Amino acid sequence: MLERIHLRIIHAVHQQGSLTAAAKELCVTQSALSHTMRKLEDNLGTAVWVRDGRSLRLTQAGHYLLNIASRALPLLCGAEERLKQIAMGERGTLRIGMECHPCYQWLLKVVSPFLETWPGVDVDVKQKFQFGGVGALLDYEIDLLVTPDPYFKSGLVFEPVFDYEQVLVVPKDHKLTAKKFAQAEDLRDQVLFTYPVSKDRLDIYTQFLNPDQVIPKQHKTVETTDIMLQMVACGRGVAALPRWLAEEYSTKLPLSVVRLGKNGIAKQIYLGTREGDSNIDYLSAFIKMAQCYKHPVAVSPE
Repeated sequence: MLERIHLRIIHAVHQQGSLTAAAKELCVTQSALSHTMRKLEDNLGTAVWVRDGRSLRLTQAGHYLLNIASRALPLLCGAEERLKQIAMGERGTLRIGMECHPCYQWLLKVVSPFLETWPGVDVDVKQKFQFGGVGALLDYEIDLLVTPDPYFKSGLVFEPVFDYEQVLVVPKDHKLTAKKFAQAEDLRDQVLFTYPVSKDRLDIYTQFLNPDQVIPKQHKTVETTDIMLQMVACGRGVAALPRWLAEEYSTKLPLSVVRLGKNGIAKQIYLGTREGDSNIDYLSAFIKMAQCYKHPVAVSPE
């Protein structure tokens, strides 16, 4: 009874906001779309959505189908793409998910030699996931996850790549440059720049500010590292980044690096994969390349 077109319609209506827009997206008439869904509702014996003025509101059954569609459609698309690649004699595409914003620069330095070594393999990088990085890995939206926060779950494997220290980046003439290390209280009157990540996943909060119940003067999110550090260099605020990245930018901009706490914040970057993919040669090769590559200015906490 339930076919792929039903899931596509549910997903399209949710994304587009109306039957008319969804029909246009799917290249069908609105009447054909409505007929298809009415037939499904008749077969199921329950409504998928109800009208609420000019809009449609999903029922409990509709929400369940939307959840299934959000997971199943990417998996089916990925399977079709992989089968096409096999039919054309290609090795495939390595889909990399990034949960580490500042690691993008590091990733580029690994991807370049990988592409040269594996000419039959393409690389695609994703930074936004509907159900988080681990969910994307389990749902086959990605093949490899770059993350500082491994989630050890049955069916997944996380390999450590390198250690790093999370530090505070401040303007060159900032008052904190006179201190050996920053304390949480030092940030109470500061504007803090971070990537657009929830606070419960930001080390500057979970391992530094929250234990001392300190809230910075203001918290602003910035998408890109370049803009974030330009703002810091201009005295607009401070930021928390890996030491290797902070020191790299401090050679280009008037920035200084300050340790977070007496002992610093030690972290690791991991590469996560599915256990069942251990026999994919190019995936294993990428992991080995990543583990061999050491960032030239990476340092461990003293």
